[in-house]
Amino acid sequence: MFIPLPNEKKCKESYAIQTHRVFPNDLNSFGALFGGKLMALIDDTASIAVSRHCRIPTMTASTDSLDFLHPIYENDAVTVEAYVSGTGKKSMEVFVKVTGEDLNTGQHYLAATCFMTFVVVKVDETFTSVPAIIPESIEEKMIHKGYKKRRENRLRELSFNKELGQYITQQLPNLIEDNK
Repeated sequence: MFIPLPNEKKCKESYAIQTHRVFPNDLNSFGALFGGKLMALIDDTASIAVSRHCRIPTMTASTDSLDFLHPIYENDAVTVEAYVSGTGKKSMEVFVKVTGEDLNTGQHYLAATCFMTFVVVKVDETFTSVPAIIPESIEEKMIHKGYKKRRENRLRELSFNKELGQYITQQLPNLIEDNK
């Protein structure tokens, strides 16, 4: 059954949140949450936000920025919150904030922020565009305010990386030297 997409949706309609306890097997060699583990949580949560926004198949196109602001330690809780913060015709920017909580004291802290881009991967003849977003809260408005500039930067970087890709070898290095 075909359900048409609305022309616009509120940021909060895409809101996704996950909370996890940091266990010993989640730690890096410095006793803090391993960055790769956090990146997986971020991508997972962001993908849910995008699905809630457009309800069509999408995939991660890029992690545009990820800033680690405070380490998250063993037995702390890590909360990952995501929502769509900007849209193009077939792309969506997602803002992700990561907070930590010392479960012994109840103290919360901002641990990381991230911007990601997702793209629509499968459309039919009825598709025209993903819904635009309507920011409402002070945070949403502030994040959305910088969307166009971040998008311009992403497109410029993508163009550079495509050009760079023409010069990058795809051959494996010769690991065994000739004994001559």
